[in-house]
Amino acid sequence: MGDDTHVWTAEPGAAERARSVLAAAWSCAVTAGGFREEFVEVHGMSDDGRVLLEAPEESALLTAAICAPRGEPSAVLEFADVAPVPVRKRIRARLWLAGRFTVEDGRLAFRAARVVLRQASGAVVVDPDEFAAARPDPLATAEARLLTHLADCHGDAVDRLTRLVDPGSLHGAVRVRPLAVDRHGLTLRIERLRTGGDVRLPFHRPADDLGRLTERMHVLLSRASAVSCPRPLPQRQRADGDG
Repeated sequence: MGDDTHVWTAEPGAAERARSVLAAAWSCAVTAGGFREEFVEVHGMSDDGRVLLEAPEESALLTAAICAPRGEPSAVLEFADVAPVPVRKRIRARLWLAGRFTVEDGRLAFRAARVVLRQASGAVVVDPDEFAAARPDPLATAEARLLTHLADCHGDAVDRLTRLVDPGSLHGAVRVRPLAVDRHGLTLRIERLRTGGDVRLPFHRPADDLGRLTERMHVLLSRASAVSCPRPLPQRQRADGDG
């Protein structure tokens, strides 16, 4: 599908962002029937928007679903979107889904009746039908690898991209790290001694695959190279831990 068929926006919508959080998350917390259970790398998504859990046989949730009088225990699922590059305030978003489970062929299928996405800008309620119909960002599952490679191997490119940032936003900056990337753009985290902020660099067109992402990044870097170099940032600090 060619680029010109897309409706371009500066950032993903809430439903797409919610689906991207779910697609990239490696763990899921489930609260149901007065207990809370953590699952790691056992969830997926069906084409019709249901969350599928391959719960182990000893799972309390699976037992509750099998023994529920109606066979559809209510539950809340929670997913955390964690920045792959170490930064302060590493949780970028949280996603909550409220709904009911059914048991299908030994696995759990969850249909969301309420969807809430919380980001730095605040919480938003996503229409369940829009959530079910949306598709995750095409870069969502590759984002961690892409960002860690950019941070670890191309720090000079990150520094060059700061030329596209308003100089006022760089005042007092001690470190700039790549925070997020999606088909619409790249987000940088600007850290100061005690505070910080995020700056988004939108692509000129969406990047719907890795090939297009490479081209979009080259365009950003070319634009940055054409800008006069700002006051140099302090030498990059070693990444510190963050929760």
